[in-house]
Order: sequence, then structure tokens, then C-alpha cells
Amino acid sequence: MCAPADITQLLAEWSEGNKEALDRLMPLVYDELRRVARRSLVAESSEHTLQTTALVNEAYLRLVRHEQMRWENRAQFFAIAARLVRRILVDHARTKHRDKRGGGAKKVSLDDQLAIGPGQDAGMIALDEALNALAQVDRRKSDVVEMKFSAASQLKRSGACSAFPR
Repeated sequence: MCAPADITQLLAEWSEGNKEALDRLMPLVYDELRRVARRSLVAESSEHTLQTTALVNEAYLRLVRHEQMRWENRAQFFAIAARLVRRILVDHARTKHRDKRGGGAKKVSLDDQLAIGPGQDAGMIALDEALNALAQVDRRKSDVVEMKFSAASQLKRSGACSAFPR
């Protein structure tokens, strides 16, 4: 089990440019990042091509690009990580729907007995657009809605090395 103070301290050191702190931080937060990614993927269709590990790796790469980021605490870190996971899924959904890949065309089965419902990817894009529109009106409300339905809120309920201080 990881100590919240350890993570916060390592985040502070990383913010100050200590690359070794990042090396020590990642093993402490990796399992939490996997849980964020796994919970986010649960809502995706069974045909989704991203796997948990790939999603965590992409989130990690995007997190380490934030070299000028001033990390305040682990709650902020996991909230941003959850937002990055959502952004990766939205980007992936948009890429799948580009015209060069068939755009918004639905796959049609030759089996007449199969019903085709709306895709999860379209729902992810619609959710992202709605959150962005709400953020234009009220950023705090947008953040609350996002955290309510994101993997970060599920981490809070799990209680295991929670991203939120108790």
C-alpha cells in the first residue's frame, strides 16, 4: 500500500526537476493508473482496440510531457491522469470515425437477427462535447460532472490508495 505523503513528496520533487523522483513515483502509482484505465475501458464497446496497458502507457507519456507542471498533491495528479485517459479515449474514438476509415458509417452484419445499436465511441464523443460546452458556461460544474463519471470518482469509492485525501 502506498503512503499518500510519499506520493505527494515525489510529485513535489518531480515538479522541481528531479527525474529520479519520477522513476520512484511510477511504481507507486502504476496500479492506480491501471485501475483508472480499466474502469474507463469497461464503458467501451467489446470491439475497442485499446487495451489497459496501452492506455496506461499513453497516459504516462502524456503525463511526463508536463515538465512545467507544478504538482500539488496526489489528488491533483490522479484527477489529471483520469482526464488524460478520457482524452485518449475521445481521441481514439474520433480517429476511428474519420472519413478515411469509414467516418460515421455503421458496420452492418449479414445476419438479419443481429440488432445494431449506437456505438460507444459516438457516446464518448458526445460526452466530451457536452463537457466542453458546460465548461464554457461553468468550469467548476464541468469538473464536477467529469469527476462524477470518470475513473477518478471510481477510485475514490474503491478506497485503495485513493486519489482523494480522507
